[in-house]
Amino acid sequence: MNELIEITSVEDYKNAIKNKCIMIFSAQWCPDCHFMKTYINDIINENKDYIFYYVDRDKMIDLCIDLEILGIPSFVAYNQGKEIGRFVSKLRKTKEEVQMFINGCE
Repeated sequence: MNELIEITSVEDYKNAIKNKCIMIFSAQWCPDCHFMKTYINDIINENKDYIFYYVDRDKMIDLCIDLEILGIPSFVAYNQGKEIGRFVSKLRKTKEEVQMFINGCE
């Protein structure tokens, strides 16, 4: 997941969502989040229209509460400051499911 840009403050988040982007909410201890490492770089490389950001749920808990991100890993898409899609649940997500989510955001 080294191609993700980490969000470390609310200000970072507010600036990031001005772009066409996908926020990936995750945590270091989450086994389903670790599974995502097997395919996330492929997703990033196959979707060059988006900038991909990483939000550590444990470091940004207040933001996650405000956004109602209760399960991880979760994905939220933005374009010009507006949310255009949300794939939020506590279930493991496959590469195919994530790609279908992204395709539905366009």
